[in-house]
Amino acid sequence: MKHRDGRRLRKRFLLKALAAAVVIGANTPPIYSFASDYAHDREINSAEYKARYGFWQVVELPPAVRVNAIHAALLDTGKLLIIAGSGNDQAQFDAGTFKTLVYDPNTGRTKLVPTPTDLFCAGHAFLPDGKLLVAGGTLRYEVLKADVKYAGGTMVVKNESPDGAARTFPKGTEFVAPNGKRYRAAAEFTVPPATKTLRKNGPALVTASQTTLWVDAVEPGGQSISTRQTQYTVTGLTGDDARNIYGLSDRMSLDKQDFQGRKETYEFNPRTEQYERVDDMSEKRWYPTLTGLDDGKVLATSGLDGKGEVVDGTQNEIYDPKTKKWTVRPDLARYFPTYPALFQTATADRLFYSGSNAGYGPADKGREPGFWNLGDNTFQPVPGLRDPDLLETSGSGWVGPVQDQKIMVVGGGGVGESNRSTGRIDIIRLTDRNPHFTPGPSLPEGTRYPNLVQLPDDTTLITGGSKGYRGKGDSDNHTARIYHPETNSLSYAADPTVGRDYHSEALLLPDGRVMTMGSDPLFKNKQNTVEGEFEQRLEIYTPAYLYQGARPTIGDGPAAVQRGRTVQYGVSDNGNGIATARLIRPSAVTHATNVEQRSVGLDLRRIGDRIELTIPKEPAVLPPGYYMLFVTDRRGVPSTAKWVLVR
Repeated sequence: MKHRDGRRLRKRFLLKALAAAVVIGANTPPIYSFASDYAHDREINSAEYKARYGFWQVVELPPAVRVNAIHAALLDTGKLLIIAGSGNDQAQFDAGTFKTLVYDPNTGRTKLVPTPTDLFCAGHAFLPDGKLLVAGGTLRYEVLKADVKYAGGTMVVKNESPDGAARTFPKGTEFVAPNGKRYRAAAEFTVPPATKTLRKNGPALVTASQTTLWVDAVEPGGQSISTRQTQYTVTGLTGDDARNIYGLSDRMSLDKQDFQGRKETYEFNPRTEQYERVDDMSEKRWYPTLTGLDDGKVLATSGLDGKGEVVDGTQNEIYDPKTKKWTVRPDLARYFPTYPALFQTATADRLFYSGSNAGYGPADKGREPGFWNLGDNTFQPVPGLRDPDLLETSGSGWVGPVQDQKIMVVGGGGVGESNRSTGRIDIIRLTDRNPHFTPGPSLPEGTRYPNLVQLPDDTTLITGGSKGYRGKGDSDNHTARIYHPETNSLSYAADPTVGRDYHSEALLLPDGRVMTMGSDPLFKNKQNTVEGEFEQRLEIYTPAYLYQGARPTIGDGPAAVQRGRTVQYGVSDNGNGIATARLIRPSAVTHATNVEQRSVGLDLRRIGDRIELTIPKEPAVLPPGYYMLFVTDRRGVPSTAKWVLVR
């Protein structure tokens, strides 16, 4: 594993005269050097510079374990779970090559673990026992209209018999039309038996079961196009089975075929470092959001279904980690575009949708931010957000302790491949009498795909992104800023070496540093003529607070706590005092969407060489699960975290 100091890739600020290059003025931002690499390297490696702006370091893993980081999560073992699946590489998908990497940033050790299916573009959320729920993924890659050679469409398979068990059919099962046209199932599918309802008067009522799947024509070209509803027989069935089980389809076409989602669900176990299969979702989903609720259950929304269409919201479903099963909630029918940023507020059964999303879906549907009340399925829009038509590929996150109930929305762009983007930062306090967004500072340029990381000192690192769609026109920003909630302002952070746009992630490590990874640009040159390559280098940001001298430390204390109780931990503060204590939930992030991270403030009382902490009693503020306990001294310097399980 190689570590390399960060090097500037693009000019941001003019270098002062060479003789004064190492002098940092009080208001001087981080500097790009064209006059002298030597002066530049000396500048960014100086103690003064690091103490003001922090420092970036590139990490290159051995080639054999490099993966395309589509998803990243911090496990309570301190290791990173980096999920690629097929990694946005159809050749890997066709070959059935799916990857997951467990990486320990402390030791540099890596482990490729078996990945049971294509988890590319799944959803994820942490469970109360520390396992990561991973649901959905890629059943099929998109095929552009010009490349569609075989007509395809949605087949609804029905079973009119209530007798027997569910029937599972393999990928490649053929459906035959009355005119002899044949179509093959694109994936394995299961058809349950029909339901039978007994009635007091009259015969039992039998309702056919059904499942939906994608099929492709056996023969290429337009001869397999169909524009009318047709009933199909299923090859291999005879007798009553052939009469009871059949397919129905309205249309087979050569139109563009979008990505299609999976329904498989797994729990990743940090102890065994293996995926464990649990109950499938009811709906196939690609680009879904999984939101952890106050009771430890998980809500799944949105995504592209098995037809490549945005889930209409009638199949929103909740996972119970106790039974390891999903329950469809038709009473919570609500539509959102893909990867919607949905946050559990401090009120049970009340979520906040910031409007951030990853695209897919019409521009005029499901884009307005607001409160979603799960008790009665009402939605209360909130006003005030600037550039409301530029929310796609924006980032959202909590600001400061979650008890403040403030959320920020950062950057974003127009729908689809729009060339429009914004540097807007707007803030909303959810507990105001009339909640509304208010302006914050602006980033220096339009920014799609920003990553937001809450730090132990209550600030937020905003890093990465690009002005153009997927970095088109060599538009990666190569900038980082620190947002200060107490002044509603930005300050400079050192600029990262590696550009990060689509399919990039950033998350807080237990030692107070930030790991960034991934990036999937369309092109690698300004002229947009050379196909882009996935960025497999990692980069670690060490914030300025870690260059201020000795850090406070947390000593002995409980590894598990209960809400509403007080607990004590030993501390050492080197004479700088202990100012704050925070429980920070580990991140699970993809596509600039991270609804897991939250920082929870703890009331603190000093008792000699110990501190007494009061754990909040509200589950909606502090959902069950593992957290990183940080203490920060009066200088704003944090300790290394201690892992704590909140029950």
